[in-house]
Amino acid sequence: MSLLRLDEVTRSVRLPDDGTLEILKGVTIEVAVGDHVSIVGRSGSGKSTLLNLLGLLDTPTSGSIWFDDRLTSTLSGNARDRVRGADVGFIFQQFNLLGGRTALENVMTPLLYANGRQFWRRRQLATEMLERVGLGARLNSIPEKLSGGEQQRVAIARALIRRPRLILADEPTGALDIDTGASVMALLDDVAESSGAALITITHDVTVAALARRHYRLDGGVLTPIDVSPVPALSAPGVAQ
Repeated sequence: MSLLRLDEVTRSVRLPDDGTLEILKGVTIEVAVGDHVSIVGRSGSGKSTLLNLLGLLDTPTSGSIWFDDRLTSTLSGNARDRVRGADVGFIFQQFNLLGGRTALENVMTPLLYANGRQFWRRRQLATEMLERVGLGARLNSIPEKLSGGEQQRVAIARALIRRPRLILADEPTGALDIDTGASVMALLDDVAESSGAALITITHDVTVAALARRHYRLDGGVLTPIDVSPVPALSAPGVAQ
């Protein structure tokens, strides 16, 4: 079942000299429920622009974007914000954790805007999610006292706390060493699969991309499917099965 679909999507911006810079050129991709897709691209290839479109942070210049069989161009700005808040989780390279706040407080933050039971149970839900990513003993630790891998686990828990249907991971291992990055990717894939969420990893690292089931390359604003050699399955220590 399709969750997200882009049909012939373009994105361009007007330059000061009245010229036009084409960033994305006819991008077409379909992501199913529970899918894991990687998109590889160099700096300047349009990855950030594509991420913003996939996450409903921006609108295309032309073409169409469908989310859960809804044409997003027909949604109001507030409606698009609600879909993004409820159904899309973002994981960034630099973690973007709140300094001076505990791991538990960081993971609870998205639920401050929730309604009903999620809001009132936010501490319990955040505790359970941190335990799921192997940080049950670090609930009261602030980011400054956590390793890079632990910080990324907190970021993953925060992205997943509202149980999004789509997870967008932007260079999720870029700030980590190779071994920690592999462990984090195994964790992310395992948690996404167990929750039934679709996962899109945007990276320049072919090794990270190979962990996905389907692979694309973004080059000069053009998205094309590619073959990437699979890597051995990795275990994610500390993840509840």
